[in-house]
Amino acid sequence: MALAGQGLAQTPHHAGPATGASYAQPDAIARATGGAQQAGGPPPSSGPQGSSQLRPGEERFDRVGYAGYAGPGEGVFAVSADLPAGRHAEVTALNSGRTIVVAVRGPGPGLLDLSADAARQLGVTGNPAVRVRRVTVAPSDSALLAAGQPLPPRADAPPALLAGLRKQLGARSPDPVTTASVTARPPMRPAPPVRAQAAAPVTKPAATPAPATTGLFVQVAALSSAQRAQLLAGQIGGVVRPAGEVYRVQVGPYPDSAAAQRARADLAQRGYADARIVSVR
Repeated sequence: MALAGQGLAQTPHHAGPATGASYAQPDAIARATGGAQQAGGPPPSSGPQGSSQLRPGEERFDRVGYAGYAGPGEGVFAVSADLPAGRHAEVTALNSGRTIVVAVRGPGPGLLDLSADAARQLGVTGNPAVRVRRVTVAPSDSALLAAGQPLPPRADAPPALLAGLRKQLGARSPDPVTTASVTARPPMRPAPPVRAQAAAPVTKPAATPAPATTGLFVQVAALSSAQRAQLLAGQIGGVVRPAGEVYRVQVGPYPDSAAAQRARADLAQRGYADARIVSVR
């Protein structure tokens, strides 16, 4: 796999957690107005351990850009010019929303270069567009990554969040691929002239469908302030649903209960222990 390290475009700084940054803690969820609890769902306190809280003295790190190749080596890890060795990063593929956690092993030429095992777990090749956030993981997860073992993938990023991240990426293209050594090639002969052909008709791209409004969602909070609800929704890639004088902040929809459960667990790990699954019809 030939990947190249890249500079990543800086995302806007919100109050929500970056890789290692902390989401502003939401108000207590208005349980009475929160919608129907999914049958068989886990209790709010059953989320995985670990968090995206910053360590003392650390700054938020949350960027989008193009990943590179970290070279040979076993395990799910990455090297970075900006993230120090010993830290951990949450990496999201912008083409699929798949999200994994990698250990940062040392310095690299770009902001994030993935190992072969990390790229395989993320399901990417070439110079994939990614989001990189610094996170803090539980000691047990840190030990697994240090031993070269992958962690289970985190919940896929919802479509609304991916759309916003792709806008941040814009039309920026990865730099040309570079390698440690380059083999000289003989000069290429000029190609024979070809007859110009009529340009193909330009077709307009299909309109982007509106986000789904029904299905399984994970409700993070029910707030009395519309402004605060919109701010929180922007931080987690969610939507706001007015319900009388309450504004519900939800993430989704998810195709099935298993995907919704993974999303709820991921949000609980990020600090929203009261997140719960609701069905919107």
